[in-house]
Amino acid sequence: MARGKHRRPRTNPLTRHAVAAGTGTAALALPLLGVSTANAAETAQASAPAKVGSVTYTTKKGDTLYDIADRYDVQGGWKQLYKDNRKAVGDNPRLIHPGLDLKVRATKKASTTADKASAPAKKSSVAQATQSSVKSYPNNLDGWIRNALDIMSQNGIPGSYEGIHRNIMRESSGNPSAINNWDSNAAAGTPSKGLLQVIDPTFAAYHVPGTVYDPFDPVANIVAACNYAAARYGSIDNVNGPY
Repeated sequence: MARGKHRRPRTNPLTRHAVAAGTGTAALALPLLGVSTANAAETAQASAPAKVGSVTYTTKKGDTLYDIADRYDVQGGWKQLYKDNRKAVGDNPRLIHPGLDLKVRATKKASTTADKASAPAKKSSVAQATQSSVKSYPNNLDGWIRNALDIMSQNGIPGSYEGIHRNIMRESSGNPSAINNWDSNAAAGTPSKGLLQVIDPTFAAYHVPGTVYDPFDPVANIVAACNYAAARYGSIDNVNGPY
């Protein structure tokens, strides 16, 4: 959308440590260092999960709602976690971007790396079904386009993979950090940004809720640009030059 396009719109060796009771974390096996027996009551108390209450979790790259809910043993699972944080996450539970602060109703503290390494691997059929229902996308141009197409489909925004890819390669060569600092838009103080070179007023007008509010975010940029192209040209597929 470079060169004077987008006029302002119309409108994530055998020594072990014993865990102290009351920490809220399941106890690891007692160290075999001369200890003959352990008090049964203390062992039971240490192994019982304690309620931790509500905690704030800041998402990291690669996080999913399922993984976070499983880590903190959230009652109701990822669906409850999503319900509690829908305002922060947006309309698509698959779009979990780094930096979101989520309120988690934890019933246990998050497992450490050592805990996970010592725990037997297990996954119920329900968990497998839940994970398979949450799509993940590779962090590259192909993944960004496919992610955007799924969001566009949910929001009734037309466009094809070929149409999006063709326009991206012309506008930014696939660089999500691309910015045009030389055309008339830049001279007016609104340089074109991102994969599909959207200026800030256009991004603001056509941003789709549930995507990151950042024109340099590749998925948000594609979806907003396609939303704009649909309103002005009928579809991004109809765009074959500067728009």
